[in-house]
Amino acid sequence: MGSSSLGLRLSVSPLPQNFSKTVHLSLNHYSPAQFLSSCSASSALRSRDSPRASSNRTHAWLHGDDKRALRSNSGVTNEDEYATTQMFGSGEEVSAQIPTQAQSVVDGPGAVLVAEYKPVPDVDYLQELLAIQQQGPRNIGFFGTRNMGFMHQELVEILSYALVITKNHIFTSGASGTNAAVIRGALRAEKPELLTVILPQSLSKQPPESQELLSKVKNVIEKPYNDHLTLIEAGRLCNLDIISQVQQVICFAFHDSRLLMETCQEAKDMRKIVSLFYLD
Repeated sequence: MGSSSLGLRLSVSPLPQNFSKTVHLSLNHYSPAQFLSSCSASSALRSRDSPRASSNRTHAWLHGDDKRALRSNSGVTNEDEYATTQMFGSGEEVSAQIPTQAQSVVDGPGAVLVAEYKPVPDVDYLQELLAIQQQGPRNIGFFGTRNMGFMHQELVEILSYALVITKNHIFTSGASGTNAAVIRGALRAEKPELLTVILPQSLSKQPPESQELLSKVKNVIEKPYNDHLTLIEAGRLCNLDIISQVQQVICFAFHDSRLLMETCQEAKDMRKIVSLFYLD
């Protein structure tokens, strides 16, 4: 032929009314056994259908945007759910499928990662752990109630004595009860440089029995400029002064000891190690 291009003319005749097309399904998500069983079920359904029903079926190849449009119109968004709907028919219910071992390996445990809960670190615990690791002498403040029994005072004396002989510096006040027991225990250790008594007011404001005991202490700090204050107000300021000079606080109190509870809270706010012992 003289023409440079070769043209072919094809004639297309209409398909018979009962003509059935073959739809090829992807095997990416299904095993051969599942595919064969679905094909057998599809063949059995076609053999029972009438020619009119067969002619009403819609078989089409879907590509690209057509597939996504069909999935969006049918309410199916997942690839696996879409393939399952295509295999068994859109009119049937599709139950939730448990993922196989291979799918779990490929897809992983899940797309959404839940952040691991991390509690806020306990400052008191960290400070105690640091103190244990250091294991060196430190400044310790003693506080407590005046209304302490004789047996409790003996225990406080032993504790104070043990802390002083291990080279810890004891800070306390000059009241009776707990403070007096702390002073007696520290004096027994015969290390006067490791005991400091800070008074809320001047020495003359203290009870006579306290003045006699304080006469044996080398380091006594008076605060005569607080003599015009009430004992509670002066005691609160004295406790804050002691807290500012120590790393650890040991307190013996009752649950209704308001001033001592406030002192322990102040020590915690100042990031001190607080050991609180209740006597009730």
